[in-house]
Amino acid sequence: MSKLIINSYEEFASHVGEVIGTSDWVQVTQERINQFADATLDHQWIHVDTERAKNGPFGQTIAHGYLTLSLLPYMWEQIIEVNNLKMMVNYGMDKMKFGQAVLSGQSVRLVTKLQSITNLRGICKVEINFTIEIEGERKPAMTGVATFLYHFN
Repeated sequence: MSKLIINSYEEFASHVGEVIGTSDWVQVTQERINQFADATLDHQWIHVDTERAKNGPFGQTIAHGYLTLSLLPYMWEQIIEVNNLKMMVNYGMDKMKFGQAVLSGQSVRLVTKLQSITNLRGICKVEINFTIEIEGERKPAMTGVATFLYHFN
């Protein structure tokens, strides 16, 4: 997999409407789920109680939806390299939908398409259509639009 390398607003703009890339698969282990539960104080049994979850609706534990979402920046960094930056800011999420639960042990990956780009007086506002896929599944874990602000030098 090769990264898309961007050095300017104009380079970004030339990719509107294109698939930007696909990340590597990331396994969502029970350990990762437990660590996320500790960090967020969300210890709901469906996520952390492996014995009780065996009798639950999924037959095992599932990842928190927000854990799946939190992997987006890591996977985004695998897809694109933006140079000549002062900083990048996560600006927001739109139309985010959780499509299917991620079971403990499954792997996910990010697929992205550049929806739009706007020059806001030197700040590059980028909207990315994203899909977080689950390996071996037709239905995605999550879809939405991520908005980033890139402050170029």
